Amino acid sequence: MILPAGTFLGPYEIVEPLGSGGMGEGYRERNARLNRDVAIKVLAPHMADDSTALLRFEREGQALAALSHPGIVGIFDVGRHDHSAYV
Repeated sequence: MILPAGTFLGPYEIVEPLGSGGMGEGYRERNARLNRDVAIKVLAPHMADDSTALLRFEREGQALAALSHPGIVGIFDVGRHDHSAYV
């Protein structure tokens, strides 16, 4: 399910979809609080109620946040909005 432009996930407003994969969908979004574009990965809707998938998704965010390298994207937020989990 692709979320339409203008949809908000917390302070992030979807600008456009970037792609999708096995666990979720990627979007270019605008951070309304910091006034900058960010990339967000949203857990696939069919996995939103699967506690194992949700835990795996959160651990992925934690593992990436522990890394620091110019060639690896930084993780700045992990959250949930309604029934959507995002990194």
